[in-house]
Amino acid sequence: MNIHYRLDRGRLWLSSIGLLVSATILADAGALRSQPLQLAPGFPEPLTVSGVSGGPNNSGDCGFVAPAPSHVIEVTQDLPYWRISVQTAGAPSLMVQGPRGRFCVLPANAAAGNVEFSGYGDKGTYVIFVGDRAGGQHPYALSVSQQRN
Repeated sequence: MNIHYRLDRGRLWLSSIGLLVSATILADAGALRSQPLQLAPGFPEPLTVSGVSGGPNNSGDCGFVAPAPSHVIEVTQDLPYWRISVQTAGAPSLMVQGPRGRFCVLPANAAAGNVEFSGYGDKGTYVIFVGDRAGGQHPYALSVSQQRN
C-alpha cells in the first residue's frame, strides 16, 4: 500500500524562508549581546550599561551569578586608572575575571547597594558578573569611569 501526501511547495518555501529569517534575527541578537565593550584612554564618560544581577550559579565566594557574563570589557590600551561601579538593590557582588586574575568585590558594608572595582586597567579582556549574595535578582546600573571619586 502506498500513501501519498500532497506537497504544497508554496507553503514549504514560505516556511523555510520564515525559519531562516527567524534564525538570522536570533543569531544577530545574540551576537549583539555578546559584543565586548571596547575601552581605551579617553573613552567617552560616563559609560553606563544596565542589566539584572544574580543568577542560578553559586560562585562560592561571590554570590549567585548568571551562567553567562553580565558584560565583557576589552581594554585596548592600558588605563592608568579606571573604576567600575555598580548600583543596585539586594546584596550585590562584582566578580571580575581579567588579565591579573579573578577578583570578587563586595560592598563596604552589608547594607550598601554599591560595589566598586578600581585601579590600574591592564590591556586585555575583563569578564564581568554582577551577582547577588542572597540569590536575588535586581535591576542594576554599571558605570565605567576614569575619574577618581
